[in-house]
Amino acid sequence: MRILLVDDEAELIKPLQRILSNEGYAVDIATDGAQGWQLVQNQAYDLLILDWLMPEMSGLEICQQLRQLGNQTPILFLTAKDTLDDRVMGLDSGADDYLIKPFDLRELLARVRAWLRRKEMLMESTEAHRESAPAYVPSEKIAYGDLVLDMTNQVLYQGGKTIALSEKEFQLLRYFLQHPEQLLSHEQISQYLWHNEPPLSNALVAQIKLLRRKIDPANQPSFIQTVYGKGYRFGKP
Repeated sequence: MRILLVDDEAELIKPLQRILSNEGYAVDIATDGAQGWQLVQNQAYDLLILDWLMPEMSGLEICQQLRQLGNQTPILFLTAKDTLDDRVMGLDSGADDYLIKPFDLRELLARVRAWLRRKEMLMESTEAHRESAPAYVPSEKIAYGDLVLDMTNQVLYQGGKTIALSEKEFQLLRYFLQHPEQLLSHEQISQYLWHNEPPLSNALVAQIKLLRRKIDPANQPSFIQTVYGKGYRFGKP
């Protein structure tokens, strides 16, 4: 597995490269965003670990441009930007995970293992699908009000408009649509989205906020109702 680590902190990047290499990963490093962008254009990686604030080109810009090009390599931000709005911005730009500096090395390694494990599982699943899939697979859809979620193609339609969803937004909306009008606890939703890999403390709140931005009618109550101290309920606003 090959990892690209991009960070302008000299006292961090070399030791982290050595630690990740000792774990058996091939690790390339860059000390500014422009150098990191050049590397990611010329080499396929299984995971990108990006600092947010860097000279020449920020980690956020790298993430946004890669997603615009259709590159879905998992991206983990390492950053001192720790507000909820910062996390929402990072996830909304296309990042998959977010770790705040200073961080515990054990947690970083656990997250690296988790994302590389998911990448392997996805590759195996894709390969198995190619071998066994029929020539045509009918699209499975779930409808609720004016929302129509195309499960096969991971696309949302609302009032005749197409709405692009990130992977986590798609999973979250699918779970809500499969359990309409039901009270779902924070633990149930987190387990569904992240399985046995614990997310950041505010990760679920951030994902709910992102999904609301995309599906809620203007100046009307949200589809996703907060039940304080318990969880969320999805229903007609």
